[in-house]
Amino acid sequence: MGDHLAEIGRRLRAYRLGKNLTVSRIAEQIGVSRAAVYRLERGELVKIETLEKISDLLEISLPSLMGVGVEYYASAISFFERMRQLEENAVHVLGNFSPFSFLLLSDEYLGHLRTMLMEGIAATHRDPAAVRAVIDGVMAILEARRRVAARRHTPVLSIVSGPDVERFLHSGLVGRFDLPAEVVRERRRAAAREVERLAALLVHPPIGVQIGIVEDQAPSQTFQVFEAKDSVAVTLSPYRLGDHPNITSGIAMVTATPEAVRLFKSTITEQWSRAHKGEAGARMLETLLARMPQ
Repeated sequence: MGDHLAEIGRRLRAYRLGKNLTVSRIAEQIGVSRAAVYRLERGELVKIETLEKISDLLEISLPSLMGVGVEYYASAISFFERMRQLEENAVHVLGNFSPFSFLLLSDEYLGHLRTMLMEGIAATHRDPAAVRAVIDGVMAILEARRRVAARRHTPVLSIVSGPDVERFLHSGLVGRFDLPAEVVRERRRAAAREVERLAALLVHPPIGVQIGIVEDQAPSQTFQVFEAKDSVAVTLSPYRLGDHPNITSGIAMVTATPEAVRLFKSTITEQWSRAHKGEAGARMLETLLARMPQ
């Protein structure tokens, strides 16, 4: 029961951050004390009536808040916070990422990612300040994820699609198409540095890191399996952190249903069985690097 309540508290925090609501605001809106909301986020026992009021306020279903079936996240902030929580307790992270796992990217990449996200804000957007606030929120969570992963040495198995890497190299680290040619060339060089780093990780992987390169196109929606000591969860995400990143549209999902876990783990196992690993994977990436435009 305690673990279940703790998960409800974690989901509440993720949904609350996505709505940009403070604990005080939630307490005021549903007529309870701030302490009661803090207790709920810490995973302490609360009344079902309180959960119903909170789910109405957050505009989510009670089953989603309680983790029954599928959790839906229309906010990138909510989803990446939920991912951070799952990684914090994971003993193994398995995934099909695009172009490859965020946890394997360099520190330099974070600066490029912020730039790309800012570039992607349409000039005609009705509320660019709101988008910039979302970017700030997502970046703060991503930085926290990297700190936790570095501290815990989170074991990661990453399936990488060759066509995804090739597109990444051709596009470069850009957020839109109309950038000056010299900027695009520099962003392609930055993308190449990330792929060179990935090739080095293939040959000399850190403890717990496994990387496999497949020759076919990866699914358009990335997925990950988070294995903890006593639980397993699957995430499906439309949000992209590679070239032309997207954190503003789409619905992400999290589920712990046995069927979903079985199917996605089976998919990763099949991809891993035919992936190029070690020096063979590095040579494949070197071939892609040699074909990139200058």
